[in-house]
Amino acid sequence: MNDLWSDIGPQLWPAFETTLKLTLYAAIGSAIWGTILAGLRVSPIPVMRAFATAYVNVVRNTPLTLIVIFCSVGLYQNLGLALAPENDNFIKNNNFWLAVLGFVIYTSTFVCETLRSGFNTVPVGQAEAARSLGMSFIQVFGIIVLPQAMRTVIGPMGSVLIALTKNTTIASAIGVAEASLLMKEQIENHADQVIAIFVIIAIGFMIITLIEGFVFGYLAKRWEVRR
Repeated sequence: MNDLWSDIGPQLWPAFETTLKLTLYAAIGSAIWGTILAGLRVSPIPVMRAFATAYVNVVRNTPLTLIVIFCSVGLYQNLGLALAPENDNFIKNNNFWLAVLGFVIYTSTFVCETLRSGFNTVPVGQAEAARSLGMSFIQVFGIIVLPQAMRTVIGPMGSVLIALTKNTTIASAIGVAEASLLMKEQIENHADQVIAIFVIIAIGFMIITLIEGFVFGYLAKRWEVRR
């Protein structure tokens, strides 16, 4: 056990730091793109609604592993998409951002659907009153509907974030050095201590997700919409 800890211990923080960075950047991107998709889903323009609906239905039902590998093989190796500057760490950094892109593409669909469920909690009369005052769809969406909807879906958004955190393990498929890749490497080096390795990595993820759940639970109660 001492040999295992002396080997895995110094690598734990760098691995989980990468996991946290993947979660943070993917969460920001997913929130932005997911909000845009949600707006398109309720847009008065049929083409926009059709695009958002098709995007959500196709991407949400596609395995995340395929999306991440597509970003690496399809976008980078075949189309030459580079998301990092050319330097000694190009491959490492580019794989990181390709993984983030894959997570954004996938997770934004769940953000979209979560927000769309929140739109149903906003009284229709408020949007109608805003439109009667001459407000455009974008104004009604951004000023009246979206702020209220976001307050009602804080709890579900926490669940989406927790799922995203756990999904970051798929980044190891394209060589991103996050926690699950560390686990695979340690299992190869210490095959007789598989359970101990699993427990150590699981505890790390448990700490992260419990903190996320606590924070979003608190925010959901703090900003609860009382009607």
